[in-house]
Amino acid sequence: AALLVARGRALNALSLGEEGALQLGVDVGRLQREVFVAGAFATALAVSWAGLVGFVGLVVPHVVRRLAGPDHRLLAPLSALGGAAFLVLADLVGRMVLAPRELPVGVVTALVGGPFFLLVLRRRGHRG
Repeated sequence: AALLVARGRALNALSLGEEGALQLGVDVGRLQREVFVAGAFATALAVSWAGLVGFVGLVVPHVVRRLAGPDHRLLAPLSALGGAAFLVLADLVGRMVLAPRELPVGVVTALVGGPFFLLVLRRRGHRG
């Protein structure tokens, strides 16, 4: 998240397209490599520490982007906070739905994330 905040201006420029970012002085290739490596490292760290609750990374940033706008300087920290809140809510639902038994948090996030993923794919398909 620190890299995304630190490189927020360059990422905002990249949202104009590669050519627009190049015209603004952004080294697009380097930025893409930095973000890819940081994303891969963060994903590996999160999965090794918290287990596979991957749909959090799909649902939360899309919702946060709709609420907060496209500014990457805000998007990264708000996505982290939103992801934490989403997991707490998913854990609470998992504990309450089948009480006194517990539904694993990964199942709850998959039940929310699966349909959300299909919705995102459908919308992108309509855009072309």
